[in-house]
Amino acid sequence: MFSGLPFSYLFVFTMFFGTFFSLSSSHWLGVWAGLEVNLIGFLPMLVYSKKVLESESAVKYFVVQALGSSFLMFGSLLGYNLSFSWEVVSQSSFLVFSGGLFLVLGLFIKMGVFPFHFWLPSVMAGLSWMACLLLATWQKIAPIFLLASFLSVSTFYITFFLFCLLGAGSSMAGGLGGMNQTQIRALLAYSSIGHMGWMLFAICCGESSVKIYFLVYVLISICIFISLWAMDSGNLKNLSVLSLSSKGEVFSFLVMLLSLGGLPPLLGFIPKWAVVSTGVSTGFWGFLLFLVFGSLISLFYYLSLFFSEVLGMKMFLEVDFKEKVMNVYSDFAVLVNLLGGFVLVLFLPMKFF
Repeated sequence: MFSGLPFSYLFVFTMFFGTFFSLSSSHWLGVWAGLEVNLIGFLPMLVYSKKVLESESAVKYFVVQALGSSFLMFGSLLGYNLSFSWEVVSQSSFLVFSGGLFLVLGLFIKMGVFPFHFWLPSVMAGLSWMACLLLATWQKIAPIFLLASFLSVSTFYITFFLFCLLGAGSSMAGGLGGMNQTQIRALLAYSSIGHMGWMLFAICCGESSVKIYFLVYVLISICIFISLWAMDSGNLKNLSVLSLSSKGEVFSFLVMLLSLGGLPPLLGFIPKWAVVSTGVSTGFWGFLLFLVFGSLISLFYYLSLFFSEVLGMKMFLEVDFKEKVMNVYSDFAVLVNLLGGFVLVLFLPMKFF
């Protein structure tokens, strides 16, 4: 992604610093400032190679993030002007509720949650693999944990209902939007939208559930995007081009894709199981059914892709054993996804389930 120039490390440091500053802030002015610093550090990495598609994606991303920041600032001013403070106040009034609603909507826009998800596939379609990885993982850290913090201090029941509703909508949008996709970047973008829905519902279920889900999602996403980067170095677009790569690498990518979809007993199934197990106590069975249905739709075309590619390659019939031996990274990634589910079932504390 980077050519080793000194200022590239400055961009990475600025992006990391903005996220940590936002998470460690005690009031919304610091949160807004940290998110802006994070945006300043991330934007130059989107246009690093000076391609037209990357520049277009960077402009779209900047406009959307600016809109989310404006909602964040407006909500802070609207909700906390009575106390002359940027800190969250506990009083229940219409202005406080309205300000909190705009704060939540601003963070939803920044994350790409339904119904504000239309920008994410088009932005991710023009980026490099490493930029897609950062957009799908690191850029979601601050909004997710800020939403969890906001829900923990909110006294309005409708906030809890809104999180569950948009979580179910995101899962359905991610599942239905990924159908008939011919670009891997767009497919992974819709997968990210679906997982954001699960994380929103996990926030309502408990802090431990969203932490487990996010950590597993980041681990699987790192394996997938680094595999795509290693196979193509940033030029792979269509799913059909995968057959031109090494068969072992293609098979490892497809296994990790099934893990991302939540196929048992792979690693990606465990956080979904944790969310479902803890979510049954909330009583929102309808939202939980929509979440599961959206994941089943995603898993359907993941399995279709898996069988079509594997049967087309005839890997286990025509390829010599030495040709099927993967490199060290592919072996490690597949092993983590295959055995990670069993390890978590055995050693994860039962209170998470």
